[in-house]
Amino acid sequence: MIRENIEKIMKEVPPDVVVIAATKTRSVEEIKQAIECGITHIGENYIQEAEKKFNEIGKIVTWHLIGHLQKNKVKKALQIFDIIETVDSFELAREISKHAKNMFSVLIEVNSAKEPQKSGVYPEQVEDLIKKISTLPNISVAGLMTMGPFVENPENIRPYFRLTKNLFDNLKNLSLPNVEMKILSMGMSDSWRIAIEEGATCIRIGTAIFGPRK
Repeated sequence: MIRENIEKIMKEVPPDVVVIAATKTRSVEEIKQAIECGITHIGENYIQEAEKKFNEIGKIVTWHLIGHLQKNKVKKALQIFDIIETVDSFELAREISKHAKNMFSVLIEVNSAKEPQKSGVYPEQVEDLIKKISTLPNISVAGLMTMGPFVENPENIRPYFRLTKNLFDNLKNLSLPNVEMKILSMGMSDSWRIAIEEGATCIRIGTAIFGPRK
């Protein structure tokens, strides 16, 4: 099933868009199967869960942290992940900068629908945050990530993806130090097609690869 699902998705995904397999609660066996089918990027939500999988799988893939990161877990996160997609405060960025040994790539998580219960920076605060982060050593902002709200009809998420893409394009033109807008991470199992239409360079797919969570 995993092979069939990946083959089906890859036929539709343009070659310049990266598919991140979102592997929360998935077993090492399932992840290894996805890697055998061509998946090269893995997205994990929790440090503890990721660490166990990382110890078995290692650096044969690129590891993305796609869940919220607490400041006290930064040191451990830097040992596992190649990119942190969920930076949403200067304090968190400063902690990453402090513990990173080399230039470390992050994405800024945009709370595009301004949902108070969710993490992420409100769209109007993104530019100021990135300007502050650009002054830190050992950290580079490589782009933006958004979840968008949960909606019944995936079409209703389009305005939030469009908003994030506009932000992404505007930031690209600022020419800030240590900021290179290359990655726009948007779209999940039910919304990745719309995300690609709206300019995503990176999509995060779990259920559509592995099937429903047990």
